[in-house]
Amino acid sequence: MATMEGLIGLVNRIQRACTVLGDYGGDSALPTLWESLPSVAVVGGQSSGKSSVLESIVGRDFLPRGSGIVTRRPLVLQLHKTEQGMQEYAEFLHLEKKRFTDFSVIRKEIQDETDRITGRSKQISHVPIHLSIYSPNVVNLTLIDLPGLTKVAVEGQPESIVQDIENMVRSFIEKPNCIILAITPANQDIATSDAIRIAKQVDPAGERTFGVLTKLDLMDKGTNALDVLEGRSYRLQHPWVGIVNRSQVDINKNVDMIAARRREREFFSSSPDYGHLASKMGSEYLAKLLSKHLESVIKARIPGIASLVNKSVGELEAELDYLGRPVAIDAGAQLYTILELCRAFDRIFKEHLDGGRPGGDRIFAVFDHQLPVALKRLPFDRHLSLQNVRKVVSEADGYQPHLIAPEQGYRRLIDSSLNYFRGPSEASVDAVHFILKEIVRRSIAETQELKRFPTLQAELAAAANEALERFREDSKKTTLRLVDMESSYLTVDFFRKLPQDAEKVGGNPSAASDDRYAEGHFRRIGSNVSSYVGMVSETLKNSIPKAVVHCQVREAKRSLLDNFYIQLGKMEGRQLAQLLGENPEVMERRQQCAKRLELYKSARDEIDSVSWS
Repeated sequence: MATMEGLIGLVNRIQRACTVLGDYGGDSALPTLWESLPSVAVVGGQSSGKSSVLESIVGRDFLPRGSGIVTRRPLVLQLHKTEQGMQEYAEFLHLEKKRFTDFSVIRKEIQDETDRITGRSKQISHVPIHLSIYSPNVVNLTLIDLPGLTKVAVEGQPESIVQDIENMVRSFIEKPNCIILAITPANQDIATSDAIRIAKQVDPAGERTFGVLTKLDLMDKGTNALDVLEGRSYRLQHPWVGIVNRSQVDINKNVDMIAARRREREFFSSSPDYGHLASKMGSEYLAKLLSKHLESVIKARIPGIASLVNKSVGELEAELDYLGRPVAIDAGAQLYTILELCRAFDRIFKEHLDGGRPGGDRIFAVFDHQLPVALKRLPFDRHLSLQNVRKVVSEADGYQPHLIAPEQGYRRLIDSSLNYFRGPSEASVDAVHFILKEIVRRSIAETQELKRFPTLQAELAAAANEALERFREDSKKTTLRLVDMESSYLTVDFFRKLPQDAEKVGGNPSAASDDRYAEGHFRRIGSNVSSYVGMVSETLKNSIPKAVVHCQVREAKRSLLDNFYIQLGKMEGRQLAQLLGENPEVMERRQQCAKRLELYKSARDEIDSVSWS
């Protein structure tokens, strides 16, 4: 059963990998893995307490502060829960492999990285900053801190800044997988809340919106926010959560988050207004509430995410197969590489036949099920019916009726009956042939080294299939020869026993000759021929598989690529290079494609590894 940490940690790891590759939405209209994963966007007006809420959830002081627009770029904040006792640290995507343990330095880096894109002006940018925090004191969560909504442009900002910020916020929260954390200060009328207004535009039913009421401790005496917290002023599908942040005095005195959380708990538990709601208030409860909801959203979204991942894997594999990989220039090294690739393919091909991989069992099924069923379905009942036996025997006699036994009639019935065995014989050969072709295809696909060289794959498949065609033709000749051999010489002892058998059961051979044109006579002929054909059927049921295995399976194991090796030995360096050709113009494209493929396969494996309840 998947734990909450396991589910959200899974999404966090996939999102982290997406950010490393730049495989996140941004301005792109294309659906990406990042966009299909749930996340939490923090929305609120300027000075609504957004930064304080985020810091309370993290339990650390790390965000820039100031007046006006402080958050000028989206901050994608990924929280990774670690084991107790481990040191807290953070990593920025733009500073790969550099760990930060001083959170004041993290604050400065956020500010510096913001200025690097926007300058020291008050402009905003859609380019996100990616920050991952690893701590035993957090829950697994992905939060996106967005610029605060504003009503007017201040000096140094374009007049369009109000709409620009709103458009940026909307581009994140309008995605159906985005959970909206709408921050509203308690000392402001809820009807004028920018966060609630924009959340209602993209989520009118309130299914994705969590309302957070900050600054409850700053409300005028004699007033409270119970109408909002209890859902009477504005109802959402999820409960409102009240938060008490650190005051500016606390921030100036560097009051740590542990003490701030303790004061927050004391505020709610001792409040006459909010005491009955204390267990469902505060930043710690908010983090757990979001984490629990995120788990349920992930469970609901996993099938869609898995579908997108599988589709993307197929597309990326197809592109990589098309692009190929580089190899050495030297002709000798190229020939060695090709031979090594062929041997790798041949090894996997044999594993399929010998039982190390699936495939050989299907050949056995042809002999154990398909062939016997086909033999049983042959139309001998119709062919050896009384009417047809009389017709064949009579035609064989011509103008001179048979004197003792209708030998010509017997032979014609047997020959025509045995001819039916040609169909199942050829069908068995063809069935094994198609299985071998499929094994060739699968072996090529499963030979990881070959994935780099689509041209060689095609040549290898063509050479293997050409060899299989030769084996099939030889097998058909052999199996049909077995059928023809049965027709060429009949088993005499079988028919010599017929009169003796008749005597053993009290029959009279001379009486039978007197009754040669009676119905019982023709029935005995049909029965005798049917018995003989049944004997031949049992013989062929055993000999056809031997012939097929000898001519097709055994030869495929021994000499599938013999002709291809002969052709390779005659090739010049230019021809070998064509088999392992490399296009320098697509090197960068191939590299990015390979990285993304690795990401999506890793995501698929992670999803598959989780046991859903």
